[in-house]
Order: sequence, then structure tokens, then C-alpha cells
Amino acid sequence: MADLRTRSEQDELMDDLTLASDELRQNLDELETVNTWLGGYAPVLDALARLRPRFPAGAPARGRFGQRRRRHAPPDCPLGPPPPGARRAGWHRCHAFMLDYAAAKAQAYPEISFQQADIFAPDFARQPFDILTASLFCHHFSDEQLVQMLAQWHRQAGLAVIINDLHRHPLAYHSIRWLTRLLGGSRLVRHDAPLSVARAFTRPELEALLAAAGIRNYTLRWRWAFRWQLVISA
Repeated sequence: MADLRTRSEQDELMDDLTLASDELRQNLDELETVNTWLGGYAPVLDALARLRPRFPAGAPARGRFGQRRRRHAPPDCPLGPPPPGARRAGWHRCHAFMLDYAAAKAQAYPEISFQQADIFAPDFARQPFDILTASLFCHHFSDEQLVQMLAQWHRQAGLAVIINDLHRHPLAYHSIRWLTRLLGGSRLVRHDAPLSVARAFTRPELEALLAAAGIRNYTLRWRWAFRWQLVISA
């Protein structure tokens, strides 16, 4: 049983970037279901709605939100065209298999492109964006890596950085552990879903990471179900 007093350092099975199989495809489909039913996309969409008054000139008055550059889209891909000239990035850990999976899910949206990149590489660090989003991404990294990434993203974003990640809490951990077993989840989701919670964050931990990265202008909100919505203003 995980010790939830501190962040787990155990790797998730999905962190094996050589994993490319029908088992992984099933796991991604299962994550779509989990995120759909447990409000996994709401923190990002709500943050974009709050930022809309500050969007570049020419942004549509209503409609779905899109992103020009993404490494791996949420499986149901509720995306539409970005505002003209907008540059947004949403980053998820992936490899060629996941890029193909995301592209297949986004066939109805030809304006969306996918790109695999090393976020620690100097070439990526020099790229400017209006908005960067990191959805269920940060818990895959160590505190030291996160301090570096947060400071870098803060420099790159012209408008904001949106982070959607998990709240480490006993109720969240045990609920998802039993839910994935009750519903007959795959080996990957039964292993990784509770471990994701164990690798996640408390509010004081996120605040400490932001302070270490020199970031003071942000909002941090708790969202159902056991999610953090962090919006860092540029």
C-alpha cells in the first residue's frame, strides 16, 4: 500500500516509452472513460474560458477550444480551431504510437497537428506560445524537474500556463484503486491509476514548487474529482 504522506517515486507502467501495443491502446481508451466521467477535462476548459477575454484579437466569441501544437490529445479530443494566429501547446508524455493514436482521434479536426519534442531541449525552450497546457503530465516528473519546467514554461508563455493534475488524497487513491478493479480494468490501468494519485500533489507541495521556480502570480483551485487547476499568468 502506498505511503501517501509524500509523493511516490515509483514509475508508472505507461512511463515505459517503448510500450506500444494493443494493451496500451486499451489503457488510453480506459483513461478516456475515466477522464470523461470524473471531470478530467473540465479544469483546462474552465481555465480557457476564464482567459478568453485576454485572447488575441480575432478569437471566436464562442465554440470549442483548440490547440495548434499538441503531443497527445485527450482521447475524446473535444477540440476546435484555435484563434487566428494563436500558438498554444499542450504537452503529454508520448512516443510514435501515442502520436498515431492522437492523430486517429483528431481526424475530424485537420487544423490540429501533433509533434513529439524534448521539453528539456534548448530548441523547445526557445519556442514562444500564447498558452501552454499540461494535463495530467506534471506528476510524471520529479520535484527538481518540475521546478525547471515551471520556470521555463513561465518564460515561454505569452498569456498563461494551464496545469491540470491530481490531488494526492487517501479517498482519491482508494476510490480509483477499487473502481478500476470493480470495472475490470486492464493491467495497466489497475497499476497506473492509483499510482498516479500517489505521485500527485498536495496544495502545499504545489505552492512550494511554484515558489522554488520564482512564480508568484498564479491561481490554484481544487476541482472535482480530486484535481488541481493551476493557472500561471505570464
